[in-house]
Amino acid sequence: MTYGILKVATCQFAVGDNIRRNALQIQRFLHKAKKAGADIVHFPESAASGYVGTDFPNFEEFNWQLLKEETENIMTLAKQLRLWVVLGSTHRLTPDKNIRGQAPPNKPHNSLYLISPDGKIVDRYDKRFCTKGDLKYYTPGNHFANFTINGVKCSLLICFDLRFPELYRRLCKQGVNCIFQSFYNARQSKTTVHKYIMRQTMQCHAAANHFWISMVNASGYYSPYGSCFIWPDGRIARQLRANCAGMMVNTVNINEKFYDPSAPFRNMAIAGALGNGPKVINDPRSKNTKIL
Repeated sequence: MTYGILKVATCQFAVGDNIRRNALQIQRFLHKAKKAGADIVHFPESAASGYVGTDFPNFEEFNWQLLKEETENIMTLAKQLRLWVVLGSTHRLTPDKNIRGQAPPNKPHNSLYLISPDGKIVDRYDKRFCTKGDLKYYTPGNHFANFTINGVKCSLLICFDLRFPELYRRLCKQGVNCIFQSFYNARQSKTTVHKYIMRQTMQCHAAANHFWISMVNASGYYSPYGSCFIWPDGRIARQLRANCAGMMVNTVNINEKFYDPSAPFRNMAIAGALGNGPKVINDPRSKNTKIL
């Protein structure tokens, strides 16, 4: 690989409650991504496990052992194919018992596993901002998951995180080049507003922070938008058709130049400046805001 260049396979499919079916789809995409020359393969939120509250009602009858086995199969295939994988799933936590042993178990994390070409989990991102609905089932996370491949510094985020620009500013300050953000905006009503705001919000984050973004969504009907790949100037370089399984391969090249008018002032703004002029302007016609 050339330094600063990363080939990204963004893969969407109809995530569901059947863990084996999910795993089969994931493995098929890994083979396809390898043939396409990808370095890293990116899957939707809860791709391996299915999404609680939508695909299944709760975790009471959830088959954790099967999820573990199928995830290990995916890890083994990642090693065979020498691929990085960003895998959406559910991460079980340790039961927390009080003195009487009556406390309920800790709720799982909504997570992205980062699997290396050695077939190992080298990090895990846990969704930091959960929706009100998520909080019924999940424990929010408290850390970033940053990693570097071939000189490209990357980080992982999940769905509702997009509502909090502070996360992106922090990652920008940390020198991140590329965001892998996984979504599950599927099995919704056609009246959902997400069709009009989700990609647009991510385009804003890309342009404001000069990020490359792989934005992957599930494709179960009805999905209000397909997955997309966003350039650092905010343009959607390529996108997949909604409600249809598919894969696209795009290239991150941090050596390439993009339109970035805020570059000279971005660090100033991150540091707290709310303008790029002097703090005090010693001119009466500037101070008086009620005259022509």
